[in-house]
Amino acid sequence: MPTELRRVERALLSVSDKTGLVDFARALHRLGIALVSTGGTAKALGEAGLPVTDVSDLTGFPEMMDGRVKTLHPKVHGGLLAVRSHPEHQASMIGHGIAPIDLLVVNLYPFEATVAAGRAYDDCIENIDIGGPAMIRAAAKNHHDVAVVVEPSDYGSVLSDLEAQKGATTLTLRRKLAQKAYARTAAYDAAISNWFAGELGDTAPAYRALGGGLAEALRYGENPHQWAAFYRTPEQRPGVSTARQVQGKQLSYNNINDTDAAFECVAEFDPALAAACVIVKHANPCGVASAGTLLEAYDRALACDPVSAFGGIVALNRKLDAQAARKIVEVFTEVIIAPDADEEAIALIAAKKNLRLLLTGGLPNVRNPGLSLRTVSGGFLAQARDNAVVDDMDLKVVTTRQPSEAELADLRFAFRVAKHVKSNAIVYAKNGATVGIGAGQMSRVDSSRIAAWKAGEAARALGSAESLAKGSVVASDAFFPFADGLLAAAEAGATAVIQPGGSMRDDEVIKAANEAGLAMVFTGHRHFRH
Repeated sequence: MPTELRRVERALLSVSDKTGLVDFARALHRLGIALVSTGGTAKALGEAGLPVTDVSDLTGFPEMMDGRVKTLHPKVHGGLLAVRSHPEHQASMIGHGIAPIDLLVVNLYPFEATVAAGRAYDDCIENIDIGGPAMIRAAAKNHHDVAVVVEPSDYGSVLSDLEAQKGATTLTLRRKLAQKAYARTAAYDAAISNWFAGELGDTAPAYRALGGGLAEALRYGENPHQWAAFYRTPEQRPGVSTARQVQGKQLSYNNINDTDAAFECVAEFDPALAAACVIVKHANPCGVASAGTLLEAYDRALACDPVSAFGGIVALNRKLDAQAARKIVEVFTEVIIAPDADEEAIALIAAKKNLRLLLTGGLPNVRNPGLSLRTVSGGFLAQARDNAVVDDMDLKVVTTRQPSEAELADLRFAFRVAKHVKSNAIVYAKNGATVGIGAGQMSRVDSSRIAAWKAGEAARALGSAESLAKGSVVASDAFFPFADGLLAAAEAGATAVIQPGGSMRDDEVIKAANEAGLAMVFTGHRHFRH
């Protein structure tokens, strides 16, 4: 409706990110819009030959206190907050010489980038914007009269509206911009409050704020009747959220979830020591292996469960080469994620137009702290990321028989994988590769039996009469509450066991291990993953 249009006569621009600024301001000037600006923004516009009024001339006060105080003034906030149709507001504007501001363009001091760069405490504090959020919130509240822009990506839509409406904006656009404005300041404050909590070592602050920027709207969620969107947080951790998608169709909700699970698991394996491959299906590893080359690692990971690998996610810890790529594309795969890929590998994958290839530029540090979140009805749970690494644990042999060096290496490998398998988790491994995985069962003995059955199925797929679990080791993400789970592993052919320990029946379980001739190691660390 015509009454919803608001003509823009004056714009205040104050930005830290000057991408597209001059072109946008020049377009505003062509539309007859007066420009008001601050500090570096005013300088950039002036150097571009644009007429601009410094905010200090508008307020009658200079910038002071190292720029901390420049826009916190009634002539700025009055110009943003005044309701144009309200007689008393109009009288106040006239009486105090307050000119209306019809368009506010502000993006905030780069606090998140400053923290991500590892800058000093005082530098982070200085990059907390005060005037910017205050102006943004004022303009957004008064969106019936004022348009507010918080990022350069909206310059185009604002100009389109102005040009189509002969210098005015529509209420529809102003409402959309106001919603984004409040979301931006909320995410900004969330980043600041979470940083403060981290600096203070406060793991349970009175309020926990969450914020993120939209990466993309998704086709749907876990199921087609659920809407979904993907958001990025300020954390700069190599992975699915920071990766470059080289090719392939849009990632789905399930793709993103599974790819994250796969890449976090493969990051457990140091690329300087061995190539590693993780194949994930429905957020659980179905095959993991380390070897001298990616090709060998993929072959051995695939052998663990070739049926489940169909339509899965493949994660690699080294630069993808042509040999491995040629083999991977033989099996229907949804996503390949790796730190990098050579040109021949990229060309081979390009022949599979729907196969997504993600390159991350590196591996996440599995020892780094972080926040893990899960929603529940009416709230959410927050906890520290599970950054415990088996190589850092004090392993305790609790059986009569000591594990051999080869068994010990496989025990560490299996426990590393079990960390990333849904509980209850049982992982059989041999010679640096999984041979059977049992995940997500309500009882640990069922996980043991499923993992053993998987090992038998894998052997049959390879044409072997003997289960791959024969001569393997087994890892449990939590203690065996009874000896039955351990005995199921022994019956499958495992020779050594790694588990956290800590059960009331540890003595009973240790006795059963001794009677079965098993070597058993306690880690003292549990890896539940629900």
